[in-house]
Amino acid sequence: MDALTEGRERMPEEAPSLLVFGAHPDDCDATAGGLAALYARRGWRVRFVSMTNGDAGHHLQGGAVLARRRAAEARAAARVIGIEYQVLDNHDGELLPTLDRRREVIGIIREFRPSLILVPRPNDYHPDHRYTSVLVQDAAYMVTVPNVRAMADHLRVNPVIMYVSDRFQKPYPFSPDVVIDIGEVVEQKFRMIACHESQFFEWLPYNGGYQQEVPEDPKQRVDWLRRRMEPRLRADADRFRDLLIARYGQDRGSQVRYAEAFEACEYGSALTPELQRQLFPF
Repeated sequence: MDALTEGRERMPEEAPSLLVFGAHPDDCDATAGGLAALYARRGWRVRFVSMTNGDAGHHLQGGAVLARRRAAEARAAARVIGIEYQVLDNHDGELLPTLDRRREVIGIIREFRPSLILVPRPNDYHPDHRYTSVLVQDAAYMVTVPNVRAMADHLRVNPVIMYVSDRFQKPYPFSPDVVIDIGEVVEQKFRMIACHESQFFEWLPYNGGYQQEVPEDPKQRVDWLRRRMEPRLRADADRFRDLLIARYGQDRGSQVRYAEAFEACEYGSALTPELQRQLFPF
């Protein structure tokens, strides 16, 4: 039995903890805000990590001014459910899977010591998303190797790593192993998303060509965003209805309106049935 296989068979018995990596401030909120809220509600540790500072994601602002604004938005989102939000000072649009960045990710994982890591899949339209995935994959086994980044205590157990949902089809489509009902916390997820005003009220409407639809009144803007986000928040429940019914039974599973889905990454610990019960008791 090699060290990787042996590590995959053991996990800590303490309360689960969740570490979510995204490329930009707001990525984690949109893909895993529901699971994070469910974890936080139980008093379990949660941290979001943005691999870049988001300093390119706007049409009127940029650089340090935008980076400070996006960090403040991330802090506001974290306060909604009471979690940590770490924004790294790497330039938006320039993330690469270098050795320095890998060491940075290894250090974060070792310091937080998560039970579960969430990350985008490596096939994605945005290079920062792809390289965030590659960096976590490259760090996966190395977090257990004492002589890699030796100044930080290594992990004895490799965390479970899972991909967040997407709609990309090539080279292969997203295939979830876990789909959970987030209906009881979907309002918190929406409030987290709405904290990222520079993105959802400004940059994304401009970049997507629907800027003229955004109301000027703050309350009307929130109502507008809620209507616009509704199909996105419901998408995985409709898409993976069969898995929701298998998980919750016909009555509840057929009625779930909001869900999040996750696919196991083979570079982490194996998602055994026991671990699935521990990490997703919802």
